[in-house]
Amino acid sequence: MEFIYLEFDFKIKPLEPWRDILIAELGDTGFESFVETEDGFLGYIQKKDWKGTILEQIELLSRKNITVSFTQKEIEQVNWNEEWEKNFEPIIVDTICSVRAPFHEKPNVQYDIIIEPKMSFGTGHHETTHMMIQHILKNNWEDKKVLDMGCGTAVLAILAEMKGAKAIDAIDIDNWCYENSLENVERNHSKNITVFEGDASLLKEKKYDTIIANINRNILLQDMASYANSLHKNGELYLSGFYIEDLPLITDECNKQGLTYVENIEKNRWVAAKFVN
Repeated sequence: MEFIYLEFDFKIKPLEPWRDILIAELGDTGFESFVETEDGFLGYIQKKDWKGTILEQIELLSRKNITVSFTQKEIEQVNWNEEWEKNFEPIIVDTICSVRAPFHEKPNVQYDIIIEPKMSFGTGHHETTHMMIQHILKNNWEDKKVLDMGCGTAVLAILAEMKGAKAIDAIDIDNWCYENSLENVERNHSKNITVFEGDASLLKEKKYDTIIANINRNILLQDMASYANSLHKNGELYLSGFYIEDLPLITDECNKQGLTYVENIEKNRWVAAKFVN
């Protein structure tokens, strides 16, 4: 399907950690895709969804210690499926799990996940998804009830089922991610995954053995009580989407909710941490 998009070229000083924070904030306003550049990133939003007041909602843009500038232009009739197909390369995690597109050659691995990410986050290329895959690979999921919060492409939910999870809820607030997750669940012949469109309010009265949440720091902090309340006794919580310097803040909030830090994986300053209750 073809759409008319607006491309915003953002330039940021200092670049880190503000680039990822701004991307996360724009992702909540209708921007669908981002491409990092040397001095910032490109952000894409459908022309029909653009309103001049969107950027007024972004608190980071008004900070005096950060300089953000941008230009915009219209991009007509881009076929986004073709665009990602040009650049999406298969990945192998810990030699036993692959994440690939349908047109890639099937590798000789134990867990082979096929996705078409389109505009959704979660191909395994980003450090946070890669590390969450590592957590899933080395831990026990047999017969567990699992929540994949902020599921993106549903790649983590799909791997959890491959590892033996008996029932998985995959939730994302973004409609594109919801639709894409449904497609990928079907593509991988997953039988135990139910996909929902929504936020942490859907967790009321629900209980899980294990929760995966790869979102961003602010959402994790905001919804931590909901995660804790939704865990069975001795349940496991895996969190990612934040930097190593944010780990003490995340851990402190987890402790307030009765959760205990176990371990974390770190890659390029990004962190994926495990907690138990």
